[in-house]
Amino acid sequence: MGMARAQHRPASRGVWGRAAGLAAAGLAIAGLLGGATAASAAGIGQPVPWQMDLQQPVTEVATEIYNFHHLLNWIMLVIVLFVLGLLIYCIVRFNERAQPTPSRTTHNTTLEVAWTIVPVLILVAIAIPSFRVLRTQLSDPRADLMVKVIGHAWYWSYEYPEDVGGFKFDANLLEGEDQVKSGQPKLLATDNEVVVPVNKIVKVQVTAADVLHSWALPSFGFKIDAIPGRLNQFWFKAEREGTYHGQCSELCGQRHAYMPITVKVVSQEAFQAWTAEAKTKFARTDGASRFADAR
Repeated sequence: MGMARAQHRPASRGVWGRAAGLAAAGLAIAGLLGGATAASAAGIGQPVPWQMDLQQPVTEVATEIYNFHHLLNWIMLVIVLFVLGLLIYCIVRFNERAQPTPSRTTHNTTLEVAWTIVPVLILVAIAIPSFRVLRTQLSDPRADLMVKVIGHAWYWSYEYPEDVGGFKFDANLLEGEDQVKSGQPKLLATDNEVVVPVNKIVKVQVTAADVLHSWALPSFGFKIDAIPGRLNQFWFKAEREGTYHGQCSELCGQRHAYMPITVKVVSQEAFQAWTAEAKTKFARTDGASRFADAR
């Protein structure tokens, strides 16, 4: 009997040790998920060191994506804690000491129905806000401004329609002293910026001249492919003035990492002043430059 008790004690300590280890791991995961949700968002329009959250959204679509992201974090947290609780319960309730004679139960109708229905309900709860985000993204409001984006190896060019001046320009990476003087983040600054008015619906038509590219701007909540011979379109309405940065998000060759995007959101008055200057600063679009019909 003494030897039996001696054998059981280490087993008991091992069980509780494993349970404690699982609990600690679960709390660590919960802390990481909760921290990611509660952490301050990244700087406006650009990433920051040790960033854990998404960049602060400045469009309706980006805000819905941001909220959906955090909803998923909380759902995952609840699931992780629930599974952790089940593991700890099984370790404590059904270990050798607590139940020396194992149960031979193989079926439980109630349990099997529950673990089928509950995941379906979770997926429905996820699908509803997901469809809401898709509806917002795919809506087609009337445009206040059109901008055409063309991807090249390895820079972007932009065209504005005749009703705002009919001009075009290239945007290349700022490097060295020019980047330092600009005060913009390294590898994200461009020599020319896309300028759009605040609180106006802007439709962007995107294509490419050579290989696949992708025009992505995190604070605006979109990423759209630039495909040679095809015109893709999306819209946004920036609700806050500022400078916002993005990058090409499709592997496109040797200098893929050096195709930054800079969009400057300004007041309507500042936008009109910029277009007046741009008419003389940049080349005019020729007759071959056309925009697809859009409302």
